[in-house]
Parts: sequence; C-alpha cells; structure tokens
Amino acid sequence: MRRALFFGCAATALILFACSNAQREGTEAAINAAQQAVDSVQAEAAKYVPEELDKAKQALQSARDSLAKSDYQGALASARDAANRARDLAVSSAAKRKEWSDTWNSLNESLPKSMAQVKAKLDSYARNGRLPEGMDKDGMEQAKAQFEKLKQEWTDAASSATQGFVGEAVKKASQLKQELADLMAKLNIKTN
Repeated sequence: MRRALFFGCAATALILFACSNAQREGTEAAINAAQQAVDSVQAEAAKYVPEELDKAKQALQSARDSLAKSDYQGALASARDAANRARDLAVSSAAKRKEWSDTWNSLNESLPKSMAQVKAKLDSYARNGRLPEGMDKDGMEQAKAQFEKLKQEWTDAASSATQGFVGEAVKKASQLKQELADLMAKLNIKTN
C-alpha cells in the first residue's frame, strides 16, 4: 500500500514536472520567435521609429521577466505583444521612410532655388551699391555672413541625405528653410 502510494505520488510529480517543462519550452520558443521578429526589423526601426522599437524591446524584456518567474501565461502574452509590435514596426518604418523621402525631395527642390535667389539679390546689392530699405552696411555684412552659414548648413543637410540619414537631413533642412525665409524677408525678396 505504501509502495503504491509512493509510486502514485512519484508518477504524479513526474507528470507535473514534464508538463511544466513542456510549457516552459513552448514559452521560450515563443519568446525566441518574437526576438527574431524584432531583430529582423531592428535596423530600419532604429532609424525611422526608435520609440516604437523601444516598446517592442520592453515587451520582450517583460516576457523574459515573466518566464523567469514561471508566469508562462504572462510571458506568452508579452511575447505575442512583442511579435505584433515587430510586425507593426515594419509597416511604420516604411511609412516614415516614405514621409521623410517625400519631404526631403520637396526641400531639395525648393531650397536651392531660394538660395539662388538670395545669392542673386546679394550680388545685385553689391554691384549697384544700394542697400535694401531699412538696412545699413553692418546689416548687409550680417546678411552676407548669414548666407554663408546657410550655404554650409545646406551642404551638411545634403551630405546627411547622401549618407542615408534622411531624417537628420530633413530636420536640418527644415530649420534652414525657416532661417532662409527670415533672410529673404530682410533682403526684401518676395516669395510665392
């Protein structure tokens, strides 16, 4: 009787251990699959949607933490969340890349034209010796210096875009666009 009871308890313990072990392995597999999904989109996501990438990584960490506490349900839910976020990262990265590309193309078309207008106006003032209304010689020297600074900023923005840092290029060019508009106003250049 005692033997039967002992073997019955031992068999039950083995079954529970086997079930627990299988559940752990399944949960680990789900976490590993979610990790692979995040890894596959990480390079693009880091460039275009880093905040969303951080949330996917947090979901993965939550899955690992739950697994360490043997909370298999919580770990599976967090792994699913991370995998879903990885899928969304691919979509949002592509959308942000297109948005930045379109914005850059627009800025790349308009800013050189505005820069050329400013240069022509500065050259015109230098040739005929007249200054814009409300501007003295010091103001003209400041305008020339500002134009040189803006030319360098444009070179930096274009270089960033060429190197593949389109988001950075858009940010630089957008700032430049405002500064250029201010300079054009000082020089009495009418914009469309």
